[in-house]
Amino acid sequence: MKFHHIGIACKDIEVTKIFLQKSFEIKNITDTLYDEKQDVNLCMLTTSDNLNIELVSGITVKPFIKKSQFLYHNCWSVKNIDISIKLLVSNGATLISEPKEAILFNNNKVAFLFSDIGIVELLEEKND
Repeated sequence: MKFHHIGIACKDIEVTKIFLQKSFEIKNITDTLYDEKQDVNLCMLTTSDNLNIELVSGITVKPFIKKSQFLYHNCWSVKNIDISIKLLVSNGATLISEPKEAILFNNNKVAFLFSDIGIVELLEEKND
């Protein structure tokens, strides 16, 4: 597993994007996309030191925003999502979202698990 990004829950992606641009050195910003399978709007920003920050807004993150819990998840890229899910589950994690294609990541599969370190997203690398 390799660290990929942090996910930030936000009420308004555009407002959060402006805050990040004014506060940090942002070198790249994707377009904001709607992911129908996740029912959220998404945008990825990359800092000058190559940290990826995914902004997430929509119904899925409303409970987190209501509690002012903006750090939503940590994401790890993996070669095989099914094997990685089994590993995390065997160490006490609970699968909360089955693997499905994610539009922000070129339809690579993602899955979400609840663990001792909060919500973990697994992002499967495609073997091209």
